Amino acid sequence: MELWRRASNPWGQDVLVGVSWDLMWAAVVAAGLFLVGHAVWVRTRPSEAHKPSNDVPAGIPEKIERHSFAARAFHWVMSIAMLLLLITAFVPVMGWQFNWVDLHWQAGVLLIATVVYHVIHSIGWMDFWSMFQVGVSEGIATIKHILSPKAPAPPKAGKYPFDHRLYHHVIVVVSLSAIVTGVLMMVRIDTPFWTRNPYLFSDATWGVMYVVHGLSGVSLILLVASHIYFALRPEKRWITWSMVRGWIDRDHYLGHFDPAKWVVTDGAMKSADGGGSGAIADPAPSSPRED
Repeated sequence: MELWRRASNPWGQDVLVGVSWDLMWAAVVAAGLFLVGHAVWVRTRPSEAHKPSNDVPAGIPEKIERHSFAARAFHWVMSIAMLLLLITAFVPVMGWQFNWVDLHWQAGVLLIATVVYHVIHSIGWMDFWSMFQVGVSEGIATIKHILSPKAPAPPKAGKYPFDHRLYHHVIVVVSLSAIVTGVLMMVRIDTPFWTRNPYLFSDATWGVMYVVHGLSGVSLILLVASHIYFALRPEKRWITWSMVRGWIDRDHYLGHFDPAKWVVTDGAMKSADGGGSGAIADPAPSSPRED
């Protein structure tokens, strides 16, 4: 299997022209094997459903906001952009020919806009650094438990569990690699932003960009497939629904999260009847907006 494609330019130089399409098919096969393998692995594991404690801390509402509307809008618009990029990048290689270039760069612009929006929103209105906590001991405990069901379960996480944070970091690196190289590659085509200039870089430099961009795209096949797979798994659907409606219920909150790490009360909440007991009877989401 070849890793990349090479060709001779008009001057007879052997230059890179992109990743091998074998890698695309390898990524598709690897994604399928991972999904099937994980489904089989889950069936071999003993059930370990989290049970909420009977001792419910005071002031925990029945419905806890997990994602604000702004965060959900970003997620779904970014999802559309990402799927369009993958379809326009790889479907033509599979034999379905259409005018994919314009749609591809337009989806790329949409992705860049959502990323810029997300960065501004995260820094200005969200707990930005909570996603970047390293959690080495938590990660080690999680890996041990994955390797052996006899190992103690990892401690309950804050709002973002270790695997969520790890996935976030990986997709940030891969997506930024695709975005940076994609913007530079747009210089080679006519857009409303500029007139094409295919001679901005040497053929050798362009070749490196093509390979990095292609490797990022191939990696996103695996990342997106696994993300959709876990979102559809029965035991994970409550998390997926939180990205649709914005909240999770109190049982899932207490069963999966540590109230000391993800605080959803501010000490000033009142019950629906106007009292100050801290018990929330109103089903509307009422926790602080920490996405």
